[in-house]
Amino acid sequence: MIMNKQQWLALVPWAFVGIWSTGFIGAKYAVPYMDPFSVLLLRVLLTLLLLSVLLWWRKPKWCTPAQAGHQMVVGFLVHACYLGGVFAAIDWSMPAGVTSLIMGLQPLLTALIGWLWLSEALRRSQWLGLLLGLAGVVLVVSQNGQTGSTVAGYDAWAACMIALLAISIGTLYQKRFGTGVDLVVGIFFQYLATAVTMALLAWQFDSGVVQWNWTLAAALAWMVIALSLVAVLLLLVMIREGEASKVASYFYLVPVLTALEAWFLFGETLNGSAVLGMLVAVCGVYLTNRRRPA
Repeated sequence: MIMNKQQWLALVPWAFVGIWSTGFIGAKYAVPYMDPFSVLLLRVLLTLLLLSVLLWWRKPKWCTPAQAGHQMVVGFLVHACYLGGVFAAIDWSMPAGVTSLIMGLQPLLTALIGWLWLSEALRRSQWLGLLLGLAGVVLVVSQNGQTGSTVAGYDAWAACMIALLAISIGTLYQKRFGTGVDLVVGIFFQYLATAVTMALLAWQFDSGVVQWNWTLAAALAWMVIALSLVAVLLLLVMIREGEASKVASYFYLVPVLTALEAWFLFGETLNGSAVLGMLVAVCGVYLTNRRRPA
């Protein structure tokens, strides 16, 4: 049976969530052997190399200077600030569970900004879905980081706040100013801005010490191909095809899948509250994305 365009588009968010959820896993594998901003710089440079080959092969229509500028703003927000903030927070002793919880506030913040900035109307059921999604995220990650003795400092909290604001604003900015640009061309300019930002941050904060091994190489390969290329392409398709608040609601499922992956890969246990939280988050996503009755 051949699926039509709408059926393919319906699968895009779930493929995105599955791939994007591995971001924390990749960071956990890579950061012990390489400083966070250096990891991201190398990841972005390798991605730009692959994008250059892809652009040479496809020969798409290039965007105008104004469109390129908008894409670089998106890259600075969605990639440089968000990923840099998350990687830095984890490296600066912020528990991964707490980081996930803070990032879990993004759909509510995006919906609120979208309501104020883009006049995106939200029904009561959508607001209820967003709140349920937040409650599910809280239940999933509330078990994490409670027994650890390491206390994150103000720098880690600031990094989380920057990441949260950046991806919320960046999602809406792409929806408003990023239309009409070939997806691969847009990503190229986004990562160009990210590379410059990461180079400055790595020069300022990282030690430059790298412990090369197969674990680091595999983590980098996954982050370049799956996260930086495939997942970001899927995210841009989602932003182009749907309202920003609906797109953001899928981020509620990311910490849910991350918890499952951490359980499978690292033996982190899931209690009853976590399982309940997963179910609540799924219900929240359903309410937020449910079509209005005809």
